[in-house]
Amino acid sequence: MIALEAVDLAKEYTGGDGGKITVLDGVNLEVARGQMVAIVGASGAGKSTLLHLLGALDQPTRGSIRIAGESIAGRSDDQLSDLRNRSIGFVFQFHHLLREFSALENVMMPLRIGGWTEMRARARAEDLLSRVGLSGRVHHRPAALSGGEQQRTAVARALALDPAVLLADEPSGNLDHGNSERLHDLFAELSRDLEIAMVIATHNRSLASRADRTLLLEDGRLTDTDVREVVP
Repeated sequence: MIALEAVDLAKEYTGGDGGKITVLDGVNLEVARGQMVAIVGASGAGKSTLLHLLGALDQPTRGSIRIAGESIAGRSDDQLSDLRNRSIGFVFQFHHLLREFSALENVMMPLRIGGWTEMRARARAEDLLSRVGLSGRVHHRPAALSGGEQQRTAVARALALDPAVLLADEPSGNLDHGNSERLHDLFAELSRDLEIAMVIATHNRSLASRADRTLLLEDGRLTDTDVREVVP
């Protein structure tokens, strides 16, 4: 089943001099459930811009996007917000956990916002934190967690509402080697076991090598590539 589809995506901006800046120009992408796709490319190539479009955080200049079979075209801001909450999980380089809340409370947050009862949200959050190896750290606040534990908490939070698609932007870019490897293994395991479609923008060869498919973003377009040739 195709969980994420982009057809002929383009994104243009107007520069300070009034000229047109083309970041993406004819991007096509299909990602099935249970498939992990790595997007690689030089800094400034447009990887974050692409993820923002795929996650319905921004609108393309041209092209179409379908998430879990639903087109994002013509939707109001509230409708797009509802679609993101139901179908998309986000993981960024910085975890963006709420400092005043425990790991458990951070993972419960989207569930409570989504209308889940406290008891049901707690059970779901505890299960997810156990899944990412943090069953013994659920009551710790972010400041008491290591960088790797904070990012794994962020992954659990992204999975809270069982999204069809997980988008990650340099998720291990702020971690040391050991924590990066544990996070990379976790992504591969979750994609396979939970049948989530993943699109991960990364400069990390180890993470890209775990993907089912690696795509190079260059000159505004995606092409299949060998990770060994493009990631140092």
